[in-house]
Amino acid sequence: MTALLTVLGIVIFAFGLLVSIAWHELGHLTWAKVFRIRVPQYMVGFGPTIWSRKRGDTEYGIKAIPLGGYIRMIGMFPPGADGRISARSTSPWRSMIEDARAQSYEEVLPGDEDRLFYTRKPWKRVIVMFAGPFMNLILAFGLFLTLFMGFGVVTPNLTVATVSKCVVSSSAVTDTCPANAPPSPAASSGLMPGDTILSFDHTPVSSYDQLQADIRRSAGKTVPIVVQRGGQQLTLTPTLVRDQLAALDSNGNPTGGTVEAGFLGFTPQQPVTQQSLGQSVDKMTGMAKSGVQSILKLPSKIPALWNSAFDGAPRTADQPVGVVGVARVGGEAFAMKAPLIDRFAFEIQLLAGLNLSLFLLNMLPLLPLDGGHIAGALWEALRRRAARLFRRPDPGPFDVAKLMPVAYVVAGVFLCFTVLVMIADVVNPVKIG
Repeated sequence: MTALLTVLGIVIFAFGLLVSIAWHELGHLTWAKVFRIRVPQYMVGFGPTIWSRKRGDTEYGIKAIPLGGYIRMIGMFPPGADGRISARSTSPWRSMIEDARAQSYEEVLPGDEDRLFYTRKPWKRVIVMFAGPFMNLILAFGLFLTLFMGFGVVTPNLTVATVSKCVVSSSAVTDTCPANAPPSPAASSGLMPGDTILSFDHTPVSSYDQLQADIRRSAGKTVPIVVQRGGQQLTLTPTLVRDQLAALDSNGNPTGGTVEAGFLGFTPQQPVTQQSLGQSVDKMTGMAKSGVQSILKLPSKIPALWNSAFDGAPRTADQPVGVVGVARVGGEAFAMKAPLIDRFAFEIQLLAGLNLSLFLLNMLPLLPLDGGHIAGALWEALRRRAARLFRRPDPGPFDVAKLMPVAYVVAGVFLCFTVLVMIADVVNPVKIG
């Protein structure tokens, strides 16, 4: 039964991935047609075509490998300086440029001269290319709202659930107190399960995140803590100790490392709480910021990822995970002994995070990503505006095709990184703790 549920979880994730890809490409397709750019193909997946239908001048289809998708727009690049669009050089770099240019004109038919992508004004091209990632952002927003406001999220509060009997490092594999372990400050001061913490060091606390940050900053201090117990307010005076704790990022998520910080020794109650619209937006904003930071840090993660893939080093919480790894996590989560609604909520969370990542990655100003085409259109608009300002001749469309050698390098780097992540996900997968 567990194996069947695992497969079902993977299938649910794979279907959500296909929908996300199709939704992304639909954004490009819709605005391309609004601006009368001819689109010969709209495809979900890569490789051999397993189904397709022709509607108008566009072929819609599904391909065998569900790891991406595309639409083909004619005239993505302008003709060369001499007006030609065919390869005409033995230079490998020049051949890359002219091959890409020629491919974008392969399906140009008589009468298509005013339906080429490059002939549209820069702001229209920006809209066409931005529409795909924006669709992923919309889908992520909708899924996160469903998750936060509909299902709710586990939210630590200020009521004590358990009190640690002793001081144990976060790296310990057991909660059992060693013979020489000192009692925790919480236990020594008399903190009890059911107590609600009202203030810390003479400052009222309104959230567990605030309290946790205050505790971590107070190593070695004797701090008055006011708690509510059975309708009465009591003041406890624990002396916080310094301990090795899990390192947290700016959003309170574990980074996989450790840090020396203040330790009190209790676990809060963590009920599932539905969020308001404002709280949901705040959480999504924090996740987007974390996503940007994670993308910027990707190069620094390669050595640890390599060690996990080939040397058996453990996967850490801050390592990248690919589609294969996320699908495995989704399958594993769906097979857990938990209420069915919680398992579906986890699948929604994975798909929402996937769509947010697709938006952020595609906005990088690098070809062949959508952000690279957006950057090219914006640069063209800037050049033409500058030419008008200084009364110079119109420089014409920016030839994005000249950047194709860079695009091949970027694509190669992404491919190698994707293969590395896939190997790590297969031989040393992330598991749900």
